[in-house]
Amino acid sequence: MPYLMALDQGTSSSRAVIFNEHGEIVASAQREIRQIFPQPGWVEHDPQDIWQSQLQTCREAITQAGIAASELIALGITNQRETTLVWDRRTGEPVCNAIVWQDRRSEALCDALREAGLNDAVSGKTGLVIDPYFSASKLAWMLDRLPGVRQRAMRGELAFGTVDSWLVWQLSRGRLHMTDVTNASRTMLFNIHTQAWDDDLLAMFDIPPSLLPEVCPSSHIYGQTDAECFGAPVTIAGIAGDQQAALFGQACFSRGKAKNTYGTGCFMLMNTGDTAVVSQNGLISTAACQPGTRPQYALEGSVFIGGAVVQWLRDGLKAISSSSDIENLAASVPDAGGVVFVPSFTGLGAPYWVPTAQGAIVGLSRGSTVAHVARAALESIAFQSTSVLAAMQRDAVSPIEELRVDGGAAANNLLLQFQADLLGIPVVRSKVIESTALGAAYLAGLATGLFASVAELEAHRRIDRIFMPGIGRDDAAQRMAQWEIAVEQAVLPVKLAAGRA
Repeated sequence: MPYLMALDQGTSSSRAVIFNEHGEIVASAQREIRQIFPQPGWVEHDPQDIWQSQLQTCREAITQAGIAASELIALGITNQRETTLVWDRRTGEPVCNAIVWQDRRSEALCDALREAGLNDAVSGKTGLVIDPYFSASKLAWMLDRLPGVRQRAMRGELAFGTVDSWLVWQLSRGRLHMTDVTNASRTMLFNIHTQAWDDDLLAMFDIPPSLLPEVCPSSHIYGQTDAECFGAPVTIAGIAGDQQAALFGQACFSRGKAKNTYGTGCFMLMNTGDTAVVSQNGLISTAACQPGTRPQYALEGSVFIGGAVVQWLRDGLKAISSSSDIENLAASVPDAGGVVFVPSFTGLGAPYWVPTAQGAIVGLSRGSTVAHVARAALESIAFQSTSVLAAMQRDAVSPIEELRVDGGAAANNLLLQFQADLLGIPVVRSKVIESTALGAAYLAGLATGLFASVAELEAHRRIDRIFMPGIGRDDAAQRMAQWEIAVEQAVLPVKLAAGRA
């Protein structure tokens, strides 16, 4: 039986998953990676931690599957996006720790560019907004702040990459310096319309072009791993950023198909086909997985606090002893009793974009209990996701007929039922919850001919459960109106502070 291996390198861990030709999991392994916080607002990873943890999980998964590396048709890579690395082309030695996507150290540069009125120019080329979240300002910080790095870059001695490029470099022992369109589209240096690194953007951030990797389609024969990695060479045939890989793994291959990943935050993406939609409603446009030569695009909206609100109930409020307890506690009351929870602990993301918003719990009464707060916390995840999907509907080139879901919190039936109630469309949970890894494996399988087309992949899709709306549209609209009032309460201190200033 042919096998595919997916390398899933995330923010908190590295994983390897082996699938058979039917998209079924045969083996998996996972290792946590160390989080480094040198000072407030700075988040780093040790590049060698990333590489060694990923290498070991691959070897463990192969052993667990009871196969030889030669039985792997190919491997695909999916990764935490925007995290930035620079290393020496000769030695492979990083110039510093990886600067993680969450890092905010380059805010001053981004603020200066916004003040200079360049946001529209950047957005027009990249689909993004100027923000430290993306790779360009992180890379500029390395070049400007680390002694001798710019000079080495100008001499062509250094290579830049997101995590996928770093893994490909290591897997090939320095023979390959490559990335795919989805990861390139998150750097703020890539023009998603011309499908190329953009000279104007490189000049804006003062980035030497010699640093950059070659950009290829997401499903593509990139090359082979060095035989020493796994005992035999394995073809590298798929690369995609994690959220785009999840969109692909959920078989959202056509315009209007949408998925939501319920993790620490929530990431909702909608396939917009070959059209890069310019959002008028607080979303970003990004490259979707490209299985061929024709560009594909998606709209994306990010919710900063999704499952993290459950962690707060556990660790901060001590309302539950484990995250899995949330469903039973929330289900012990018939509704939230008028309580609405806005968990804007790190500001509000799409479609509001109020970075200084504070968390708020409104509607408390003498009869409110911890169960009501727990239910409101769970409902807040669905409220925020509904706001993002509503923005997508307003921007959409096609109607959204169902929402496909994955991620850890997607195991919560109460949450998904409430989500379907608010949205008024079916919410569909797949049997294979590892959509991100599955997407990477599918991309590799397409490139190597194991799968003939995306239509074949659609046929592999297996549904665990469909949650149908259980309330009327007027009722749903009233609940969303209560949510928006609560959001105003969270934003009010920001408005008052701005007024005093």
